[in-house]
Amino acid sequence: MAFAALSALPACAGGGTQGPTPPAPGDGTPPAEQRTAFASTYSPLSSRPTVIRGATVMTAAGPTMPNADVLMVDGRIEAVGVSLDAPAGAVEVDGAGKWVTPGIIDTHSHMGVYAAPGDNSLSDGNESTAPNTAEVWAEHSVWTQDPQFALALAGGVTTFHVLPGSANLFGGRGVTLRNVASRTMQGMKFPGAPYTLKMACGENPKRVYGNRGRSPATRMGNVAGYRSAWIAAADYKRRRDQWIADGADPADEPRRDLQNETLAGVLAGDIRIQNHCYRGDEMAVMLDIAEEFGYGIASFHHAVEAYKVRDRLAETGTCASMWADWWGFKLESYDGIRANIALVEEAGACAILHTDDSGRIQRMNVDAAVALAAGIEAGIDLDRDDAIRWITINPARALGIEDEVGSLEEGKRADVVVWSGDPFSIYSEAERVFLDGALVYDRADPSVQPLSDFMLGVLPEGVTP
Repeated sequence: MAFAALSALPACAGGGTQGPTPPAPGDGTPPAEQRTAFASTYSPLSSRPTVIRGATVMTAAGPTMPNADVLMVDGRIEAVGVSLDAPAGAVEVDGAGKWVTPGIIDTHSHMGVYAAPGDNSLSDGNESTAPNTAEVWAEHSVWTQDPQFALALAGGVTTFHVLPGSANLFGGRGVTLRNVASRTMQGMKFPGAPYTLKMACGENPKRVYGNRGRSPATRMGNVAGYRSAWIAAADYKRRRDQWIADGADPADEPRRDLQNETLAGVLAGDIRIQNHCYRGDEMAVMLDIAEEFGYGIASFHHAVEAYKVRDRLAETGTCASMWADWWGFKLESYDGIRANIALVEEAGACAILHTDDSGRIQRMNVDAAVALAAGIEAGIDLDRDDAIRWITINPARALGIEDEVGSLEEGKRADVVVWSGDPFSIYSEAERVFLDGALVYDRADPSVQPLSDFMLGVLPEGVTP
């Protein structure tokens, strides 16, 4: 098992409205040839009916509810309200003085593909061998024994998105994972979550290949590379579509091409673009390319200048996955401001806080508090209900899983975090974490604290992280 109980290097660094919904990715069904390839085998852990009583509940779907209850039955949210009736024999959790939120979601992680310890043998996130490596899938590098999963769970993270790095124009597919114990990555794959495609603009690809005397070596070379790839993918898609329209005779099937298969999936609306991009002008160019070839961008990542194009983000329904206060480590990241997330929120766009870091993912609630404070200091009308959406329902929307997770609403998966106090206080801790209604982390009970097989061989007996 990857965890004996239940379940640092940033690869991509080298008012009250939730904003419009990002472009829909079709019905989320992959093309026929991919439906059985590496399919999710995730199965929720068994759970008992559980009610958390008398807590301050942040649903991420409405205003904070004081002295409220959360009822979980059969792995789903049964109800949120006051003085709820619970089934006979339900587990009762005293929420007095506690706060309850949805499970935290990170849209940008490299856990599992840049696993701990940070050794070259576990550096599997960047296939930096060609500008276009859309054929690779991050999930095929995920090491399920990565100790970082457990540390993120202790910070309330129940779902996270694993991406390839940003050396390439097209880095490959990303995968959305549940933070549970599993021997295989398929056992962690979020059922029905759309695939994503990592793209990168700016300094990284032009530096990586320019230093090798190859194209792209400039930003104009980057753009030419994107457009050439989309032209080839559109041609591939036309040939495959025509073959299907003609009856899909196996004898006449066009040769499969993994690289173009991924790009064609984007053009069909089944695969979502997650785009590493720092500068506002380059985000505008990427939106122009998306318009030229008829696809949408689910989210720009890092996006330190998102505030400069926040109106366009709102108009196009494009999310921005941003840091709270990380900037200035290279020239394209230099023009960052602390009110970035708040300004995107104020414009009515989809604002998201992400980490791209195995340390910060353990404290996303604190980073959200930093971004909230910066926005208030800048005179923007914000409150905790805005901030909780930045780490729950908005990332769920960017990943295409908002119907299942991201808020405490009837029928959704019961991913729930019980905090010792206000989650936006540096002094508060995640005390209990439920995933699909099952208790997967309990700070007070070492038997319900995840520990990977790898760490069993490293830590002294009886010692937990």
